[in-house]
Amino acid sequence: MRLEHRTDGTRRTLASDVEVVDSFLSRARGLMFRRSVPDDYAMVFRFDDADTRDLHMAFVPFDIDAVWVVGSEVVETKRLRAWRGVGAAVADTVMELPAGAAADVEVGDTVRVVE
Repeated sequence: MRLEHRTDGTRRTLASDVEVVDSFLSRARGLMFRRSVPDDYAMVFRFDDADTRDLHMAFVPFDIDAVWVVGSEVVETKRLRAWRGVGAAVADTVMELPAGAAADVEVGDTVRVVE
């Protein structure tokens, strides 16, 4: 499983180590209490419908890039700072990647999980 970014006819793998979290407990825990994640890692939160999805960085000791997606279209991206970052947007999928991994992902691009 990998996370693929498409823009202007080009494709790029954002992550090849993808963890999909879909239970209440795994969503609530997210990246909390982890010391780090590999450079090619992404945590993907999938939901049944598009709604406001909030992220917080409590107990996460490293920065991340967050990507909010509806369908496969990016609707928001944000760098979240360790311990204190917060973000929210309407999405049916939210992706968390190491800081810098989604630096060139922009609103309107396509990002999807390829199985």
